[in-house]
Amino acid sequence: QYSPDSVAGADGEIDPTEITFPGCSCRSSSCVAPECPCLRRGENYSSSLCLRLAEQQEQHFSRPVFECNSLCQCGDGCQNRLVQRGLQLRLQVFRTERKGWGVRALEPIRSGRFVCEYAGEVLGSAEAHRRIRAQTPQDPNYIIAVREHLHDGRVMETFVDPTRIGNVGRFLNHSCEPNLFMVPVRVDSMVPKLALFAAVDISAGEELSYDYSGRFHNLPGASREHKPLEEENSLRKPCYCGSRMCASFLPWDGSLFSTP
Repeated sequence: QYSPDSVAGADGEIDPTEITFPGCSCRSSSCVAPECPCLRRGENYSSSLCLRLAEQQEQHFSRPVFECNSLCQCGDGCQNRLVQRGLQLRLQVFRTERKGWGVRALEPIRSGRFVCEYAGEVLGSAEAHRRIRAQTPQDPNYIIAVREHLHDGRVMETFVDPTRIGNVGRFLNHSCEPNLFMVPVRVDSMVPKLALFAAVDISAGEELSYDYSGRFHNLPGASREHKPLEEENSLRKPCYCGSRMCASFLPWDGSLFSTP
């Protein structure tokens, strides 16, 4: 079932559509920092509606991204409303030679531009682990676990499963040298939208990909990926990204197969 936005999972534990953030009282057509409280919370977009990549790379930690929300007084044309507008580019799902389905751009995409959301069912930890443990080595795994490391050492986890309900993001393949990177973007609540941005300038016809492990554009050690135990090797899937730095296997997170 196609859905442009994430929905509450079958466990009903998390509702990504719930509105819990207060809105700004900005009366201008487009909010500006530092007057807007939404923009003061974290990172914001450039005037060309791209994520400010340079500032993110210079910081020890990436700043969070908060968009203006449903309760804000600013108009729909506010430049701090980007991911919530959804897919604006022409993309194509196509059959690859060795990787099954993939997604390619039908138009050039400049670096930093929002491409699409990875949408699906937002699950609680227990249900996410249950679904992953129920999979066989032959089953495709679409469930993604995003971990945000906070400054005080806490880790926030978000689980999204587009297996039954999702959007074009579910067809994106992994690459060890990807041209997209994922950023959690918050609009109405602390449940983030998993937004994919262009990491480089992308040409029309080029396949789109991101690093499933979270290594790309993140600090070393931010991923829980580890060297698999011998008995876990049978569960790993080969990587066919073809990059010079290919790790031969898709990223592996054995903690997802254990009881939470």
